[in-house]
Amino acid sequence: MSFLKTKWFKYIKNLIIGAGAAIVLMGALFKLESWEGASTMLTIGLTVEAFIFLFLGLIGPEPDYYWNKLYPGLDDYHSKMTPLTADGAAELQPGLNGEVVEQQLGGMLTELQGMSKSLGSLKALQEVDFSGTGDQLKTMNNFYTRMNEAMANLSDSLEDTASYKDQLSALNKNLGSLNSVYGNILGAMTNIGRD
Repeated sequence: MSFLKTKWFKYIKNLIIGAGAAIVLMGALFKLESWEGASTMLTIGLTVEAFIFLFLGLIGPEPDYYWNKLYPGLDDYHSKMTPLTADGAAELQPGLNGEVVEQQLGGMLTELQGMSKSLGSLKALQEVDFSGTGDQLKTMNNFYTRMNEAMANLSDSLEDTASYKDQLSALNKNLGSLNSVYGNILGAMTNIGRD
């Protein structure tokens, strides 16, 4: 039985399962496309699949949990668990130490509270109504376009034109920053909706 637990056997088992599944899929493809030899390919594929199921049934499942190494016999209801100590010697399991359990549960409780706060923040952000944001962006873009047109028409007075250009340039920067902020908010909301 130790042969069944070797890495080589696990590799061969996965190879047989993978190759068998590929043959089954090719048989189904041949049959769906009505290609020549479709019935033969499907028969071969299903025969291989039956062999794989028989093979897996005979070798039995391989437990992939590692806690059984720390507590041998944990999967047996009537066994007396003897955890391994740091030096590798086994000793009888003492009664549960209330302080140790309380410390571990306290740490878990702190982590859960932190996660709860984070999820609460995400939920609050999710509940914010951003439905009018697109209209606001369009309105701001229209305003921005009209302001640019007005800036182009302000050539009557040299002093007034310079002053207006400075103010509109600052407004332009502010609008660009505001557009970027709204874009980031919309992107965050889209990502939250997908999760």
